[in-house]
Amino acid sequence: MSDIEERDYEEYRVIEDLGGWRRTHTNNQLTAANIGETVCLMGWVQFRRDHGGLIFIDMRDREGLTQVVFSPERNHDVHERAHALRTEYVLAIKGEVRARPEGMANSNMVTGEIEVVVDEYKLLNTSETPPFSIEDRVEVGENLRLKYRFLDLRRPSLAKNFIIRNKAAQSARRFLDNLGFLEIETPVLTKSTPEGARDFLVPSRVNQGQFYALPQSPQLFKQMLMVSGMDRYFQIVKCFRDEDLRADRQPEFTQIDIEMSFTDEAQIQDMAEGLVKTMFRETIGVELPETLPRMTFAEAIRDYGLDKPDVRFDLKLQEATDIFRGGGFKVFANAELVKVLRVPGGGVLSRKEIDDFTKYVEIYGSKGLAWIKVKENGEWQSPIVKFFSDEEKTRLAELTQIQPGDILFFQAGPADIANTALGYLRVKLGERFELIDHSQYAALWITDFPLLEWDPEAKRWVARHHPFTSAQPGQLDTLDSNPGEALARAYDLVINGNEVGGGSIRIHTPEQQEKMFAALGIDDQEAREKFGFLMDALKFGAPPHGGIAFGLDRLVMLLTGAKSIRDVIAFPKTQKATCLMTEAPGEVSNAQLRDLGIRLREKKKEEA
Repeated sequence: MSDIEERDYEEYRVIEDLGGWRRTHTNNQLTAANIGETVCLMGWVQFRRDHGGLIFIDMRDREGLTQVVFSPERNHDVHERAHALRTEYVLAIKGEVRARPEGMANSNMVTGEIEVVVDEYKLLNTSETPPFSIEDRVEVGENLRLKYRFLDLRRPSLAKNFIIRNKAAQSARRFLDNLGFLEIETPVLTKSTPEGARDFLVPSRVNQGQFYALPQSPQLFKQMLMVSGMDRYFQIVKCFRDEDLRADRQPEFTQIDIEMSFTDEAQIQDMAEGLVKTMFRETIGVELPETLPRMTFAEAIRDYGLDKPDVRFDLKLQEATDIFRGGGFKVFANAELVKVLRVPGGGVLSRKEIDDFTKYVEIYGSKGLAWIKVKENGEWQSPIVKFFSDEEKTRLAELTQIQPGDILFFQAGPADIANTALGYLRVKLGERFELIDHSQYAALWITDFPLLEWDPEAKRWVARHHPFTSAQPGQLDTLDSNPGEALARAYDLVINGNEVGGGSIRIHTPEQQEKMFAALGIDDQEAREKFGFLMDALKFGAPPHGGIAFGLDRLVMLLTGAKSIRDVIAFPKTQKATCLMTEAPGEVSNAQLRDLGIRLREKKKEEA
């Protein structure tokens, strides 16, 4: 190596163009069937091994790896120059495919039976030492990965995710095209209609003091397309929501957006099932059940606490409100709802684990986590048991069928908090006790959602889905007498505890839409300001229509087995909605702000 270091580096300079070389194969294609062929490969140096006379390099591209060999006997000058190669250098090589020596085949690689002995190579680029190794087996902090996302995406597992994502998107396009759907783009700059999450606003330079909004979904535009007679529409579309983030949320995300005219719930659900089954079959070779089960919203909340239940394991919630009503334990006695979850064998949980679960449910608004363990001798162990009467203990035992070695967890309080906290705890416990079969895909429809829900902060009814969802037949009058009892013509598709798709039959007459707005406390003037174009469109013969939107990112998470939605989005944001690679969002110049007619408030100086 020393003599090479002393020689003029000109001999190892980067080649600025390929000089007419063309790739013949990717680095995951060559097999024993190609032995004897002359091939041209291109890619990055994954590993370099110097075994005395021979230099071995694993070349990588997005498809996989191929072992190439530099031999002094084959070409002395090429072998000498290969001493200068390092990890992540970019190469093009030409050489002959040959079988690996006996006993040296690698059954874990598609190309493991062969290697390519190099006759020529071009050094296409050099590389600095990467901040982390480009391989899956190395643990790297997410912030570092996101800062150098262009390197992170070279890792095989990440590259595979985007190959699968592409397959899923193309599968959806083929399926919908074959059913006569038209792919139509809708505007990205639109009007702010603040219903649901906060809008991202875009100031207008030519109309100073006015703002566009980035669409939270193409909802109103796809309804306009149905009024326009387009009949069947779809779009793989970016949507934007300025909301707090978590593992399965991003400020910008992608939907497979679908709308149909002259349809009902059954037709949309049949189409949607066909689409999802096709995507699973064509991307990962999994066959979903021919018929997907259905569960009402009320049943889901009753048994699982959530409207997106993971039904791959059997733990169910039970209501114990009546058992403790008026009893000695005031937390339960006066609660709107008391729910209990029995975990067979859960008595092995340590006090630290229980404390960790207590902190976990606080995320969902819970003020604590009550529990009871049953020892092997049948004794109940808990700080709260002393407040229970014998009758309460008997009725609780009959309800839960608790056995020695089990544990009970309780949530008491407002119904939404008690159900949600215990529902998410159920999933956490399913993971803790390895009750979930991660090789299984359990899909089901959730139906019969409430049309409205009460917003305690705004002190008014709000749409559970959106204000354009139709009430079930015969329930429109319920909006006047008992809004909370009205059911929607809405449906969600849930897979493994993830809501992957949701939709509804839309309101298509102005009279019904006006009645809905009235129930939401939206008067005629506000309706005209926010949704005037929709109200106008409904007056001109809008057909019955409905649709569904699938979260492509969530679907790809399921298809790839990724733990975070950020692993299936090429350039994601952090949980603070920032891009560590580009350092967005960032400040802009005063000149840009002047053009927009915007002046920023001065930031308050932090107190010492």
